Amino acid sequence: MSFYLEEECTVDFSFDYAALARKVIDFCLEHESFPYEAEVNLTLTDNEGIWAINREHRQIDRPTDVLSFPMLSYETPGDFSFLEDEDEDDFNPDTGEALLGDIVISVDKVREQAKAYGHSEEREFAFLITHSMLHLFGYDHMESEDAKVMEEKQRQILEELQILR
Repeated sequence: MSFYLEEECTVDFSFDYAALARKVIDFCLEHESFPYEAEVNLTLTDNEGIWAINREHRQIDRPTDVLSFPMLSYETPGDFSFLEDEDEDDFNPDTGEALLGDIVISVDKVREQAKAYGHSEEREFAFLITHSMLHLFGYDHMESEDAKVMEEKQRQILEELQILR
């Protein structure tokens, strides 16, 4: 797996966030039985930075905790069989890895939400990466049935990683 981390703000978490991000991404790939080597990009920014991205890409004029930009188009969430017939645009020509997409996280929101939910910043950070990885696999939470599926997967992943509230 190729994992690229970009820091657009000061990140002073008390844990090794790069190692945790890689661990969670790797585990999500394994948990969902993703059949290819993958490339994932993670950008850490502040509320101002994610607000600008949210406004530009989603026309929502406020900061959010995480944004996911999947590079693959799924007919069915978590069904990767379509990649067998896909053209090479879904794969990095240099590495052959599937281009899963981009994750953008607000470091400010990690702190705010960890405090509000009464758990660690480490747990909140891992949750946001898990949530975003599921989006990169085609899952969504717009409809209540879809939300139930996604929430259960999030719970399972974090529980199996022993990253608890």
